[in-house]
Amino acid sequence: MTRDRTHPAGRLARPLLLTAVFMLPALVVRIGGLHPNPVLSLVLYGAAVVAASFVLAWAAEAAQVDVSGGLAIAALALIAVLPEYAVDLYYAYVAGHDPTYTAYAAANMTGSNRLLMGVGWPLVVLVAAAVATKTTGKPVRSLVLDAGNRVELGFLLIAGVLAFVMPATGEIHLVFGVILLAWFGFYLFKLTRGEVEEPELIGAAAALGALPRRARRVTVLALFVVAAVVILVCAEPFANSLIDAGTQLGIDQFLLVQWLAPLASEAPEFIIAILFAARGKGTLAIAALISSKVNQWTLLVGSLPIAYMVGGGGPALPLDARQVEEMLLTAAQTMMGVALILSLRFGRKAAWALLLLFAVQFPITSTEGRLFLTAVYGVIALAALLVHRREIPATLAAAFRSPTTAEAEPASDPGEVLERGVGGTDSAHAVGTRAGRGGGRAQEQSRDTDPVR
Repeated sequence: MTRDRTHPAGRLARPLLLTAVFMLPALVVRIGGLHPNPVLSLVLYGAAVVAASFVLAWAAEAAQVDVSGGLAIAALALIAVLPEYAVDLYYAYVAGHDPTYTAYAAANMTGSNRLLMGVGWPLVVLVAAAVATKTTGKPVRSLVLDAGNRVELGFLLIAGVLAFVMPATGEIHLVFGVILLAWFGFYLFKLTRGEVEEPELIGAAAALGALPRRARRVTVLALFVVAAVVILVCAEPFANSLIDAGTQLGIDQFLLVQWLAPLASEAPEFIIAILFAARGKGTLAIAALISSKVNQWTLLVGSLPIAYMVGGGGPALPLDARQVEEMLLTAAQTMMGVALILSLRFGRKAAWALLLLFAVQFPITSTEGRLFLTAVYGVIALAALLVHRREIPATLAAAFRSPTTAEAEPASDPGEVLERGVGGTDSAHAVGTRAGRGGGRAQEQSRDTDPVR
C-alpha cells in the first residue's frame, strides 16, 4: 500500500531519504577506513555535511514546538550551530599543536561571517521585496523589521565594536573569548525570558511539527543524534580534504577553507530563509539571519581561543598579517550591516550595497585592495551611524531592557513591506523572531493598515 503523502510521516519520508543518500557514502568511506583522492573526499564529506545540516535544521525548527524554559532554548542554540562550528573548531584545535593550521581557523570564521551578511542578508531582502512587488503591483523599496529585532541589533552593535580589538592586538585572546561567550550567554538569557510561542514551519520541519507529540519528540531526538554523529564523524576528513584538494588542484587553500566550508555548512540555513522570504515571510527570515550573525560573532569567535588552547596552544590564537586584514574587513562589514538597519528598515539599496561589496572582494588580492575595501565599508558605516544617530541609544538600551518592555513599531511609509496576506489583501503581518538558530521564540503582530499604499 502506498503511504499517504498528505500524512506528516509521508511528507517527511522523501526529504529524509534524500539526505540519507548523501550521508551514507561518506559514512561508509569513513568507517571503512578508505582513503579516496582529496577531491573525491571533498565531494563525499562535503555532501554529507550539507545533508546533515539540513536534517539538523529541520529538527531544530520542529523542536521549537515543544521547547519551553531557558535550558531547552540554550541547548537548541548550541545544537543548531554545530555544522558551522565543527570544522572551524577542528582547525583551531589542530592549530594548537600544528601552527600551519592557525590561518585556517581564522579563515573559516571570517568567511562564514562575511558570507552570512554579504549574501544571506541581502538575498532575503531582495527576494522578499520582489515577492511583495509582484503581489501588490506596487514597487517595494524596503523590508520593515519587527520592533523586537532591536534586541539582536543591540547585541550585534556592541559585539561589533568590541571585535576591532582582535585586529588591533593581532590575536584572539582567551580573556576576550570568554567575554564574547559571556555576552552570548547574556543574549540567551534575554531570549529565555520571553514567552515560547508556536513557530512558523515549512517543508520537512512542518511535517515533523505536525506529527503526534510522542512520535514528534522521538523523531526529532533521533534526527538530532543522527545529524550530530554525521557532522562530527565527517568534520575532520572534510576539513583536511579542503586543504589537500587545494594542493592537488592548485587552488589557494586559504580561499577554499574561507569560502567553501562555510558555504557547505550555511547552505541549508540560507535556503530555508530564502524559502520563507519567497512565501511572504521576509521579516521572519531576516530576523533569523540577524540572530545567526549574533551567534557567529560571539559564540564562534569566543570559542576559537578555547579550542586552540585545548589543542596545546597558548592563551591567545595568533593572527598573521593576512588574517588581521581579513578580521578588519569582517569587522567593518559587520558595522556597516548593522548601521544600515538601525531604523528597523532594510532597504533594497542597502541590500545591493552589501551584496556588491561582497562580490568585489574576490578579484582583490593585495593588502592595499583589502584595506581600501575595509575603508569603503567603514565610511558607509560611519555615514549610516550619523544618519541613524537617534536610533543608537534605543538600540544599545534594547540589549539590556526587560523583554516585557513594549517598543513602538516603526512607522510604515509607502514602498515598505511587511508580510502581506495571501492574494495581496489589505491585511499586513509583521512576523519577527528572537530565536533564529538561537531559540524558539517567535512573535507575530498584525497591523490594521496596509504599509504599502
